[in-house]
Amino acid sequence: MSSVRDEEEETQLDQLLTELPRAVGTFQKDLYLYQGMWLYPDALLSILLMQNHFNHHPTDIFLTSFMKSGTTWLRSLMFTILNRSRFDFSNHPLLRKGPHDCFPVLDLYKSKDYNITNTKPLPSNSPLLFATHFAHKMLPSSITDPSSGCKFVYVCRDPKDVLVSVWHFNISLRPKELPPLSFDQVFNMFCEGVMEYGPYWDHVLGYWNAALESPDKILFFKYEEMKRDPEVHVKKLAEFMGVPISVQEEEDGMVKKIVEFCSLEHLKSLEINKTGDYRANNGLVVPNQSFLRKGEVGDWKCHLTEEMKDQIDRITYDKFKDSGLTLGATHELKNI
Repeated sequence: MSSVRDEEEETQLDQLLTELPRAVGTFQKDLYLYQGMWLYPDALLSILLMQNHFNHHPTDIFLTSFMKSGTTWLRSLMFTILNRSRFDFSNHPLLRKGPHDCFPVLDLYKSKDYNITNTKPLPSNSPLLFATHFAHKMLPSSITDPSSGCKFVYVCRDPKDVLVSVWHFNISLRPKELPPLSFDQVFNMFCEGVMEYGPYWDHVLGYWNAALESPDKILFFKYEEMKRDPEVHVKKLAEFMGVPISVQEEEDGMVKKIVEFCSLEHLKSLEINKTGDYRANNGLVVPNQSFLRKGEVGDWKCHLTEEMKDQIDRITYDKFKDSGLTLGATHELKNI
């Protein structure tokens, strides 16, 4: 049963749904523009609850990203890095449950109680891991303020590959009672910023700017760089999370073991990710294999025309040109 506080948020949600700008979503019937971001109703309720009631711990670590930017891989890496002294690779939780069951997704909670232990029992000083696609500006100031002690890991990805991954993932979740969306339609939605958690470029810039201001609190990764040298980034992650890889661990091959164990190829080979489901708190059921498609850099070349590629690259250049951030092929447009 909902608490009185939950009922207050639900009443607030009902009112907002009558007032906010509305648009068609890719896997939901409707999206609503709230604080500059497009959200579906369940996510909107979750951010209201989080903004009003989230009780953080100073050791909390949040995995953040725009959707389909590499969070399934990061979720596996972060969980494995943090718990490497607790679980042997031959009897690891990831062998029995999908990556999305490793730690809570804040976007889908429908209760004000967010203090959920990832895997019990944990030492009292052990960080709790949470994941979210919410924009930085939407999160409670109680956790984004550097004095909170909370840390954030943000991963971004070439927007062209994000678009293609969104297309494959969200269309597979689109209810059959809704009319299908063509790739051209989703491309236009993405470019216009009218998409779940969009606009993409505002989302990335929010965390990029916050990372520039507080680099000790926000670790900003590029997916492509992680793919190029995953072992270096595993060590960076471990250091940032407060559980650095020791000299002895490195000599014993721990970094390589983590990279191989959490690789897309290994995760896809596991039975739990072939036949298992992720069951979210809002009732959504997603096959684990849907989270593990290709993970390739440059897969957009199989889907986008040259004109589409140029349009996204131009938007990216225009949005990021004064930020110091480059993604995709935006450097090729610097003289335009």
